[in-house]
Amino acid sequence: MNAWWTTNLLDIIRKRLDEHPQFRIIIGNTGWQMVDKIMRMAVGLAISIWIARYLGPDKLGTLSYAMAFVALFAPLATLGLEDIIVRDIARDPSCAAETMGSSFILRLAGGIASLVIAISTILYLRPSDSLVHGLVAILAFGNLFLVTGVIESWFISQVRAKYTVYAKSPAFFIGSIIRIILIIRKAPLIAFAWAGTIEMGLCSLGLVISYVAKGHRLGEWTASMRRGGRLIRDSWPLALSIIAMSVYQRIDQIMLGDILGNKEVGIYSVAVRMAEPWNFIATAIYWSVYPSIVKARTISDSYFFAQLQKYYNLMAFLGYAVAIPVSLSAHWLIINLFGAAYTKAGIMAIVLTWANIFTFMELARSAFLATMNWTKIYFVTVMMGAIINVALNAVLIPRYGGLGASFASLIAYWFAVHGVCFLFKQLSRTGIMMTKAMLYPKFW
Repeated sequence: MNAWWTTNLLDIIRKRLDEHPQFRIIIGNTGWQMVDKIMRMAVGLAISIWIARYLGPDKLGTLSYAMAFVALFAPLATLGLEDIIVRDIARDPSCAAETMGSSFILRLAGGIASLVIAISTILYLRPSDSLVHGLVAILAFGNLFLVTGVIESWFISQVRAKYTVYAKSPAFFIGSIIRIILIIRKAPLIAFAWAGTIEMGLCSLGLVISYVAKGHRLGEWTASMRRGGRLIRDSWPLALSIIAMSVYQRIDQIMLGDILGNKEVGIYSVAVRMAEPWNFIATAIYWSVYPSIVKARTISDSYFFAQLQKYYNLMAFLGYAVAIPVSLSAHWLIINLFGAAYTKAGIMAIVLTWANIFTFMELARSAFLATMNWTKIYFVTVMMGAIINVALNAVLIPRYGGLGASFASLIAYWFAVHGVCFLFKQLSRTGIMMTKAMLYPKFW
């Protein structure tokens, strides 16, 4: 009986893939990213547990504070160019060399700016905290390596994600080994910041090697003021949006550290580690689906919105598929894996995991907005979410600590992704589509 059901299930899956050849391509491309991310999540979680037990809430909180602080400035190193690069190359492959060369120059300048601004700001905010100064400087230096993200965008535009996996996986495992050695040798906190920066450098090197191995040369890239100006014109609202998003994704840890101290940040960061890794599912699917969404727009409006509805349905389905089991097991897992010192993180992780539903939906909505070139609207929605998150954190953190920060994130994410759609006429249709998806989620 079991064999009969298995055979028939496989036949159904094959039939669906035959009926939707584009879906077959998406599944294949996403599969590579899924395998990579699942391995990263499993190994990363194990090492995170080990690091959390070794450092304890206070030192872990100090490192998490520095990481969150640097993350605020990382968008300056990417300039929101990822979607624009993929979109332009998918539409017109002949522009690839000029687009990549111009983007490389822009991102290099942005990386230098993010390094200088991050260090200057932390020196102003915490003038006497030399440990945090060092952590921020080391971690911010790693933002310079984000410049090779233009190569990853090229692979994504070609729906060839497996080559980014080839490029980045070795760096991740080397970085993991370095962290294990640091724990065994009882290394100081600053060494863990260096481990993160070294891993980013190895990822950057891997992308270059993978690109060259496919027969391409960096010397083929060209840069022009015209292309650079066009890229910045299209991407600056996205860049500001990503900065705003960084604020409402990371400001909670920074405000927790400034209001209640590093220990509360350490406990909260464990909750974040339980909730955030699942975002790889939505991200992997996004970069596989996005080129097809761009192409669907060129066929017809009806086909475009039909594909978009399927995308929203899938994101809602996956959001629930993650939130429910994590909610049932988070408390037990945190106590048994991270230790009793992090007990309070259980309920925080549950709240943050439900917020992931809106994070998943936001990625699908961003594909819609980027395709329509409505990047300014995207910036406004994210900025409104960031303002609400900061305001809620200011009210809830002094009273409820990390749990208050968790609820602030949940409310802000919902508003910025779904609630705000009903305030703008251009977004009302997509708001209804997302509502339908959340009420009736399904797998494609």
